[in-house]
Amino acid sequence: MSDLGPPVDWQGCEVDCAGCSRQGLLAQERCRVGLACVNDRYAKRIDRFFFWNPELARDYLAHPYFEVRAVAAKHVDVFHLPQLILDEDETVRWSAALRLPPKHLLALVCDPHREVRIRVASRLDPHDLNTMIHDPDYYVRQVVARRIPESLLTLMMRDQDAEVRHMVASRIGDAWLPGMAQDKDAAVRCEVARRMTPGQLHLLLDDPDWRVRYEVASRADQNYVKRLVNDEDELVRDAARQRLGKSAAGVSLLVTQKQACHTF
Repeated sequence: MSDLGPPVDWQGCEVDCAGCSRQGLLAQERCRVGLACVNDRYAKRIDRFFFWNPELARDYLAHPYFEVRAVAAKHVDVFHLPQLILDEDETVRWSAALRLPPKHLLALVCDPHREVRIRVASRLDPHDLNTMIHDPDYYVRQVVARRIPESLLTLMMRDQDAEVRHMVASRIGDAWLPGMAQDKDAAVRCEVARRMTPGQLHLLLDDPDWRVRYEVASRADQNYVKRLVNDEDELVRDAARQRLGKSAAGVSLLVTQKQACHTF
């Protein structure tokens, strides 16, 4: 166990099997100092102890060392997990959130620590995620946008974070895509253009980003494509002319070159 250092307890004192209340487990080879010990300060050794003795986990849910409580939460039966919802340490609450029954996760949607809320958003029933669409953390909202029912995505179309809106644009129903055509972020508009039907793409004819206009030139109804034959961007011009049956040699090469020079 040299990778974890010498066996000491959570207060930095040497682990002493003689004074341990679980000393009887030694003879049964259900614990071993430096390998599987509930008194060790390292979570790896604590975890091995509970792996060998899962039935003892319930006895350590109020232990003064947070690592013991957090690891015990991984092994205890789910009926004892709700008592950890109000634990003072976020590591313990996060560990509990990994296994809590869904109905109890609602109690953690406003947890003060983002990592706990991220785990909650990842496990909560999608139909209950509307309670988290205004979470202060962008990544929590991104997880929500990934899992929330499509019918509720309209509530997140104007989220302040571009990555969240991009996720919304990738999932929202076709009928709502025009409402995101003027998004201030080019990546979001690119996703909107990618998903729009040919009959919707005319809404992006004058987009300031060449990638969006290229999508328009490639798939929009031909009556609208005519407006792009003299576009300021060479790739967009060639795509439009190709759609209209005119020469556009080298388009594939230009696409590769453009994409290489215009990454986020």
